[in-house]
Amino acid sequence: MASPTSEARQRPLSPHLGIYRWQWTMVLSILHRLTGVALAVGTLLLVYWLWAAASGPQAYFRANELIGGWFGRLLLFGWTAALFYHLFNGIRHLLWDAGKGFELRTAWASGILVAVATAAATIVAWAAGYMVR
Repeated sequence: MASPTSEARQRPLSPHLGIYRWQWTMVLSILHRLTGVALAVGTLLLVYWLWAAASGPQAYFRANELIGGWFGRLLLFGWTAALFYHLFNGIRHLLWDAGKGFELRTAWASGILVAVATAAATIVAWAAGYMVR
C-alpha cells in the first residue's frame, strides 16, 4: 500500500490561474464578483448617510461633508460604475442561463457591449445628476 504523500504527488494538479491564459470573459467574470462585493460595501456608505440624516442636522452635515468631498464623490462614482456593470453583466449572465451567447465571438462582443454600456450609463447618470443639481 502506497503512503498518502506519494499518492498525492502522483495526482495531477487542478487548473489554476497560473495555468490559464487570461481572456476577456475571464476578466469580466472576476469583475462581476468584485463589483458585487463593492456594491455590498458601498451600501454601507448609503446606510451611514441615512443614519446621519435620521440623527440630526450636525450628523447630517458631517456626512454630507464626507460624501460631498472629492474622495466621497470618487467613491460614489465607483459605486455607480459598479452598479451599472453588475446590472449589464447580470443581464448577460441571464442570457447565458437561457443558453444564448456562448459562441466565442458573441461572448467577446457582449463583453465589449457590457463595458461600453457601463461607461455610457455611468457618465449619463452623473451628467443628469449634475444637471438636476
